[in-house]
Amino acid sequence: MSIRRTLLLALLGGLLVTGLVASGVTWLAVHEEADRLFDYHLRQMALSLRDEAPQGPVALLPELGPDYSIQMWTPEGVALYVSAGAAALPEGPGGYDTVSVEGQDWRVFTLRRPERTIQVAAPMRLRRDQATSMALRILIPVLVAIPLYGVLIWLVVGKGLRPLVDIAAAIRRRAPTSLDPLPESRVPEVAPMTRELNALLERLRLAIETQRRFTADAAHELRSPLTALQVRLDLVERAATPEAAREAIAALRGAIRRAARLVDQLLTMARLDPDAAAETFVPVDLAAVAATVAADYEPLAEAKRVELRLGELQPATVRGQPSALHALVRNLVDNALRYTPQGGRVTLTVRGTLLEVEDTGPGIPAAERERVLDRFYRVPGSTAEGSGLGLAIVRQVAQAHGAELSLSEGASGQGLLVRVRFRSAP
Repeated sequence: MSIRRTLLLALLGGLLVTGLVASGVTWLAVHEEADRLFDYHLRQMALSLRDEAPQGPVALLPELGPDYSIQMWTPEGVALYVSAGAAALPEGPGGYDTVSVEGQDWRVFTLRRPERTIQVAAPMRLRRDQATSMALRILIPVLVAIPLYGVLIWLVVGKGLRPLVDIAAAIRRRAPTSLDPLPESRVPEVAPMTRELNALLERLRLAIETQRRFTADAAHELRSPLTALQVRLDLVERAATPEAAREAIAALRGAIRRAARLVDQLLTMARLDPDAAAETFVPVDLAAVAATVAADYEPLAEAKRVELRLGELQPATVRGQPSALHALVRNLVDNALRYTPQGGRVTLTVRGTLLEVEDTGPGIPAAERERVLDRFYRVPGSTAEGSGLGLAIVRQVAQAHGAELSLSEGASGQGLLVRVRFRSAP
């Protein structure tokens, strides 16, 4: 159901209910007031007749109409006066009383005097009719006004919803590729929605630009390893001796390994995109993640003759995405192992919410420490295999988790020390 129709039905229903309630309250109030007025009127009529002195058994008094019944008796019970059309009401004990005669209720006032008894009565329907008439005089204008209110509400609500219609029309007229902001609305109720839509369009624009840049960079970086694979394959085909074929196959295997690692890192970066990640943040034991990654990379460390050491591992719970945190620690350890020469050492430490990975490799010059966090950037003159994505992935995960990332020299003045400080889980 549309907002306009909902508001129309709600407001008209409220108006009708209000009219009914007002009419009911008026009926009760008027009925109560009518009881007092009619009782007072009956008493005044009886008092005005007490000094009359009718001659004979029946006196000719002014007739009050068929709605009233007036009777007079002597102390002996002889009728002095009976109004035309008077009901056969019993002689009351005195004062006010309500009696029923032939299915009709009567309100009776009896005035007893030494010389006569005066009884004045009126049917109860007179009171009810007057109260009902007053209530209807309130309800009928409300019922008559409902259609007029309906038209007025329809027009006013339509005018109030016009800004929403304009926004919908502006969106409908846009080209599919247009991400320009919508015009700001001056209506206080619509302005927040317009701001949120513009913020969404801005985030979408940034996400699309990031994906385009990433796709262009990935295509550029994949071109070199694919070319290298083609060259290595040609060398295998042209190998003249078994020894040359084995060397060519070994070189091809290395090229395939490097290409596979590059593709794996590209896929990792795509999965870690904050706008595309569907994994929710949960409490994660950072020390357990570090221990798992160290165990996974122990064979590679042994093969390179690098000591992979677990330093202090304090239990620490951070709030994050488990797969993303594994990728962060994995890339830090992998990067350290690749750049640490044989006989070197890589130390992995967790102190509360602080993660540290320190190596004894060549380190990174201070002027290059900010640049190496960019995608596909490598320090000039670097001889280790890599694609320039490891630290970029680390920075992306750190930013998504609100963590602080810093690069510095190792404790001995050589190598690289990477610190990542997370927020503790609530």
